Amino acid sequence: MPVVGAVMVPHPPLILPEVGRGGEREIEQTTAAYRKAAAWLSGLRPDTLVVVTPHSVMYADYLHLSPGDGAKGNFGRFGAPAVRFEVAYDAELRDEILAFAHDRGLPAGTRGERDAALDHGFMVPLYFLRQAAGVPWPFRFLRVGLSGLSFQDHYRLGQCIGDAAVSLDRRVAVVASGDLSHYLRADGPYGFRAEGPEYDRKVMDIVGRAAFSELLDLPEGLCAQAGECGQRSLLIMVGALDGRVVAAEALSYQGVTGVGYGVATFLPGEMDPGRAYLRKGEGK
Repeated sequence: MPVVGAVMVPHPPLILPEVGRGGEREIEQTTAAYRKAAAWLSGLRPDTLVVVTPHSVMYADYLHLSPGDGAKGNFGRFGAPAVRFEVAYDAELRDEILAFAHDRGLPAGTRGERDAALDHGFMVPLYFLRQAAGVPWPFRFLRVGLSGLSFQDHYRLGQCIGDAAVSLDRRVAVVASGDLSHYLRADGPYGFRAEGPEYDRKVMDIVGRAAFSELLDLPEGLCAQAGECGQRSLLIMVGALDGRVVAAEALSYQGVTGVGYGVATFLPGEMDPGRAYLRKGEGK
């Protein structure tokens, strides 16, 4: 079965009341949109959620998928150790994704993990998903990290995710966890750069129109100067929707803390060859 849906979400620990301790009220619009997106995604009844996070294992030339049968984590480093999670991984889906990746010459695998603990880029989405879906979890998970490889290679890994879902007839949904620019305000934690608001405007426009090829065309220099951490997460997510008509809904955008937080949902529909990118010369 093709991928059933996807969401774009940020991951500020501040958004958890246990961490924010009142500070989360500054981003209430993002919180409301997050809850809506989590409820929507849970309602799709996925078998497996693939969560793409910039804060997992990261290498310059290798895309890392977390190994093992599952993992645990908590928000202890953010002062809230009682907020904890445990998930089971979908090893069969992981193996199938890597089979496609290896067949296509894409450097991806499970090697090199030194710490299996879940990161906040993975757990912030889980906080809202647990509210929406309840426990025990009604689905399994995969944790996928980013790399220093090209935008195109991240998109290709997304294609492998989509193809593996079809190959295994698995109901798979994808969560692209990532903040947008970190340079939106002079009084913010990272300061201001003109590229910050420019990048955020472009990305929110692109995702709202589901114009995914334009994500591939964004200048890497603009992304770097904007200080984003979600561009490659988004590229893996949209790669998983490759070749499909997509109904996109941008639910919210805030930059009040100096960091851009965007929330959007993506419902894939029928096949559209005009939206199949980077497919030439593939094997499996």
